[in-house]
Amino acid sequence: MSREVPRRESPWGVSGGPHREPKAHRCNDRAEDVIHACFEGNPFKTVPGPIKLFWRCMRSKPGEEPTEPFYYLQLDPPKREEPKLE
Repeated sequence: MSREVPRRESPWGVSGGPHREPKAHRCNDRAEDVIHACFEGNPFKTVPGPIKLFWRCMRSKPGEEPTEPFYYLQLDPPKREEPKLE
């Protein structure tokens, strides 16, 4: 799952020339879920679940991220694309 990352203006402006567009890391949403968990009640109870999913995501290969739903984010869980057989 790839989504755009907003570009920030620098005090020096944007330099000339072609620039690659920044892309969000594939586990950014899992990291954000961990951050939300830190502020929901007792962190000792709310953080372990999201941190396990974040750790699994970071250790997985691209395309093999965990598909379990997020704990606190209101986003659809990532879906795996099945390989097309012809």
